[in-house]
Amino acid sequence: MIIRKRDHWFKLLFVWRGSVLPQLIPRLSILLLISITIVLFRDTLIEYKVHLNPAPFTLFGIALALFLGFRNSASYDRFWEGRKLWGSLINTTRSLTRQSLTLSTETRDIKETSLFINTIIALPYTLKHQLRATDPNADLDRLLPASFATRVKAARFKTHFIIRELGHWVQSARLRGRFDTISQQSFDSNLNVLTDIVGGCERLANTPIPFSYSVLLHQTIYVYCFLLPLGLVESLGWMTPVFVIFIAYTYVALEAIADELEYPFGIHQNDLALDAMCLTIENSLLEMDNRPLLPEPPADPFILT
Repeated sequence: MIIRKRDHWFKLLFVWRGSVLPQLIPRLSILLLISITIVLFRDTLIEYKVHLNPAPFTLFGIALALFLGFRNSASYDRFWEGRKLWGSLINTTRSLTRQSLTLSTETRDIKETSLFINTIIALPYTLKHQLRATDPNADLDRLLPASFATRVKAARFKTHFIIRELGHWVQSARLRGRFDTISQQSFDSNLNVLTDIVGGCERLANTPIPFSYSVLLHQTIYVYCFLLPLGLVESLGWMTPVFVIFIAYTYVALEAIADELEYPFGIHQNDLALDAMCLTIENSLLEMDNRPLLPEPPADPFILT
């Protein structure tokens, strides 16, 4: 995820990193070649009336811009909802850790509590791997005892398995008299929040914006951009490729940004910094348990992963 200070307005004109321009260059290059070809054969096209009036492009461009605005709004809503879910995950894991450390009615078992906290830490890592379809085994082996890690690996829904085990820990501690019923209810409320967070992330991951809508918008944008030189060549002449590329970049870039934000849990530069948030959760919980913190990775001045 790109996190950087706001640059001077002039420097922003030349920003490359974090822009969608690199992935659009091949498409824009094809459109540039088409525009230059149309300009070269302008006289022939005009002679055979193979050109268009620019007025319909103006009206259609406004409508297309409105549709793109709705598309980007929908995608950003998904991005922001994902960020709120992970923000809630950070807060809830901290609350569970504080409860395990402070609500006990007797001297706490340090080893048992550390296992509970490690299990909490394992949850965001497991959720991150689930959302990115990557292998969680290394993190599970690092955080959990071997027998417990093996059971988690065998589960199909690993995050929910971990939440269930956290509930078993609370129930066992209450039966031993370590927590009273009211404390157990407080734990259970936070475990319910964890379930809601995981379910919310799964909903975003498994329910994309309807494909037919995305295809319609995609096809319309490219038909509009490829026909645009025919509408501008008579009035703009050799300036046609310049204006066509500028207009096309605006529309195509907006579509690319919407596609990138639609699924906020990926590994693109503008996706959520799940690695950084997992490390934040782990270090904050370790500090609450008076344990050494993990070293921060070498910092990229612009990117959090």
